Amino acid sequence: MHCPFCQHQDTRVIDSRVSDDGATIRRRRVCEACGERFSTLETIELKLPMIIKGDGRREPFDARKLRLSMDRALHKRPVSEEQVEAAVRAVVHRLRMTAERELASRRVGDFVMDELRKLDHVGYVRFASVYRAFEDVADFREELDRLERDAPGDGQLPLLGEEPAHERNRKR
Repeated sequence: MHCPFCQHQDTRVIDSRVSDDGATIRRRRVCEACGERFSTLETIELKLPMIIKGDGRREPFDARKLRLSMDRALHKRPVSEEQVEAAVRAVVHRLRMTAERELASRRVGDFVMDELRKLDHVGYVRFASVYRAFEDVADFREELDRLERDAPGDGQLPLLGEEPAHERNRKR
């Protein structure tokens, strides 16, 4: 591997660690020429399905786009980098498990929404508002009602109007 600092061709691995889920290996390297240290991530490369966009175009799945869309939805939300990475891995895993050569972008969006619903309701609603192209407040309200109905007591704060149970109990 080339050194990112001096472009020298010889680098040496000084430490390797497997991630908690076993899907990646982090390697700590040192450049033989300049002595700089850096880390690399090694992952298994498997063929993922082509994504069929809404307009019929086909493009290869891009995990960076997935991560970017999740980061946008979860911007300034109390979700750790590790949780986001785990959610991205879960979506990629579901894509692999479909064993299909092509997959509609709508299905990928559904997988993402499932993961966001588990992580953070606000992030979920942000993503859903773009993914489902909400046109007015009624669309938001309908989605919020569905979310509150389907996920009561999941440990997250309520989305609108209602005070959290632990706050109500504390006031008594």
